[in-house]
Amino acid sequence: MCKYCAFFTDVPKFGESIANVTIPVGREAILTCVVDDLAAYKVAWLRVDTQTILTIHGHVITKNHRIGVTHSDHRTWYLHIRDVRESDRGWYMCQINTDPMKSQLGFLEVVVPPDILDYPTSTDMVVREGSNVTLRCAASGSPTPTIAWRREGGETIPIGNGQEVTSMEGSVFNITRVNRLHMGAYLCIASNGVPPSVSKRIMLIVHFPPMIWIQNQLVGAYLGQQMTLECHSEAFPRSINYWIRDNGEIIANGAKYEPVLLDNAYKVHMKLTIRAVSASDFGAYKCVSKNSLGDTDGTIKVYHIPGSDKHSTSKPKIRGTYKILTRLIP
Repeated sequence: MCKYCAFFTDVPKFGESIANVTIPVGREAILTCVVDDLAAYKVAWLRVDTQTILTIHGHVITKNHRIGVTHSDHRTWYLHIRDVRESDRGWYMCQINTDPMKSQLGFLEVVVPPDILDYPTSTDMVVREGSNVTLRCAASGSPTPTIAWRREGGETIPIGNGQEVTSMEGSVFNITRVNRLHMGAYLCIASNGVPPSVSKRIMLIVHFPPMIWIQNQLVGAYLGQQMTLECHSEAFPRSINYWIRDNGEIIANGAKYEPVLLDNAYKVHMKLTIRAVSASDFGAYKCVSKNSLGDTDGTIKVYHIPGSDKHSTSKPKIRGTYKILTRLIP
């Protein structure tokens, strides 16, 4: 107790309550205690949960080098906690050594920005089409972060029954009967109101054997005409794509034929241009697609359209028009 304090008629009192402080980890926290009429009494700061004396008046008692104390005209007393850690969270007491002792409490809340944990967060995945997939994302932080899933390119996420959403909430993201439309990069985004939010990129790769679609399986052509046959294939891993004739001969690029492949992710648009159709070009053409999971092909049949062949040597048959023309000849 202060031995000189009996000579002072004014008893010290707190001028205002200690404001609770919320501070991000790593910053400096300052708790403020306002005391009126302190006179020769002394102010101390204590950590409540451990009953540790931190400072007495202008002196730091604890061995914690991050603790400091300052004051303004012996009225406003500041407890400084530098490089705040999560362990600093808790109640702090400002105490006046009167008899009986006077004290008040203030709470230090330490918030921590989110951090995505390597385990058990999912890594890049390779799955077969039709299987069930579970993507997981774990994050630490205070307050506890929320998790959202989005596609990296902003595409919608198919969730079945023809429905699509822009994002999914929750640390676990289940996909039932995954298909090729689910393939791509997903972002697991963790946020808790303490900047910055963080994300992790998880690549979902869906494997499936080749499939082929042909819009026109029967195509007519004139002799001498330039024409283009088209097939659409889908496969992953990427497929090998080529054209063959009905005799099994692979069609190579040359003066006669021009095969072209247009790739878009797991889709391939196959084109075969025949520069000048001849009689030997009529028949069946196959577009073939192969990968490590299987192979498939589609057939297009080219047939002859007679009567209007370019450079045809046969005399065209003229019927009704012929009679009209003969009347005009004198």
